[in-house]
Amino acid sequence: MCGRYVTITKIKEVEKRYQADTPQPELYQPSTNVSAGHRAPVITGEKPREIQFFQFGFTPSWAKKNMYVINARSEGELNPDDEPNYRGGKGIISKPMFRSSIRHKRCLIVADAFIEGPKTEKLSKPYCVYMRSGERPFSLAGIWDRWVNPDTGEIIESFAILTAPANNLMQKIGHHRSPVIIPREREQEWLHPELPLDEVTAFLEPYPGECLNAYPISPAIKSPRENGLHLLKPIGDRVFKEYDYQIYEEIKLFGMGESPARDRASQQR
Repeated sequence: MCGRYVTITKIKEVEKRYQADTPQPELYQPSTNVSAGHRAPVITGEKPREIQFFQFGFTPSWAKKNMYVINARSEGELNPDDEPNYRGGKGIISKPMFRSSIRHKRCLIVADAFIEGPKTEKLSKPYCVYMRSGERPFSLAGIWDRWVNPDTGEIIESFAILTAPANNLMQKIGHHRSPVIIPREREQEWLHPELPLDEVTAFLEPYPGECLNAYPISPAIKSPRENGLHLLKPIGDRVFKEYDYQIYEEIKLFGMGESPARDRASQQR
């Protein structure tokens, strides 16, 4: 699963990155600890040139109550043991909770990094996972839906992160799942409302682990009430060794891919 992630890039830079406008920029709350129930930026196939803010935690339109489902398994029930080499059918297309959204309501979830831990220790032993290329933000694959609270009439638009079997980085961390990441050059294809279902499911594979890296961080991030750049401070070595990396002089934040023009210091391990 992927239960926490990071979105801290300034909204103007997010707009530039996705060539999209933000009708309600006041809703943007940069966070190092996006958790279930938080509003976060997404781009949908319904409005591909607009940055919207949906609830993290999916509720299908037919639900009787707000459900906060944070992840949707691409294999559905077809890979119960989370075999990392599984390349079979995508059971999500027949799951009642997700089968409509995977066909008609796909989205890009704006992320600078995501947080994951071993299957047993979970966020008691968290890692910050980021793009080795320095790309930031990047797009997690998501599905969304629109739910109306039957008691109040409130409309809630919510999303879940799609997951696939563990890539080699997740296996090194000890986790059993990987969030699906949409390559930048294919983002508009993922959002296209007429994309055939077999092409949709072809996206639902683990992102190459060698394109990512991770380092351990404080378990303080386990609390959804905690926030701040201090949560992303490394407390150990990276999973994959890297000799050159940038350090934020003012906050000592490792490996988050700021451009050299904005970095103030560098160090060699």
